[in-house]
Amino acid sequence: MLKSCPLQRAMQASDMFEKIEKARADMTPGTLYAVAGESGWIYYGQVSSDKSVGFFRIRDSEILSGEGVLASPIMSVVSVSYPSIGRALRSGFWKRLGRFSLASTLKFPHPAVQWPVGTLTVTVHQHGLPPYDTRVEDPKIQAFEQMAVWDAEYHIPKRLTADFGAEPSEWHVSGPIWRARRVKEEYAARFPDMPWHRLPSDWVLVGFRQDE
Repeated sequence: MLKSCPLQRAMQASDMFEKIEKARADMTPGTLYAVAGESGWIYYGQVSSDKSVGFFRIRDSEILSGEGVLASPIMSVVSVSYPSIGRALRSGFWKRLGRFSLASTLKFPHPAVQWPVGTLTVTVHQHGLPPYDTRVEDPKIQAFEQMAVWDAEYHIPKRLTADFGAEPSEWHVSGPIWRARRVKEEYAARFPDMPWHRLPSDWVLVGFRQDE
């Protein structure tokens, strides 16, 4: 069987849900969205208390009930561009399912890590605690999200494949700190002649996570 090209898969995904011409993002905490992922999978994201989107570790080829989705664990909490969510609703990539009780793990902001370019020192932001600096290889922060804003149509489908972990994902998809470090290592390996991709002498290799 011939595999569909990325453009064909994007066209299929855009036809998954109804296109709503004047739709805008509803960022009220508790709002639940169905999201067209890669390979025909439907994922689910709920707006959190701080207006990030928490994606559940559940997917199907058909839309599931909100109650069934909410019974699943959260696999990632991502900052998604508000305008891009509206665009995704208008193009049929996302579908608003309504407002539901907020998942317990989405009631408070999740930790996030600010990683400035050109340094291995990062700043960790946690709810209710003052920010603090540490090294990027600090074992305590590897599951924390690197601060970034993701596009609902162009970034999130690939991100969901990587987070779900059932199929190989594209090597350049970042997210939690451990994966952001691997992306930098891969850039260095693929482009050894480019100075801006070289790793500093005190870089600590990621290796493998304990749960792999």
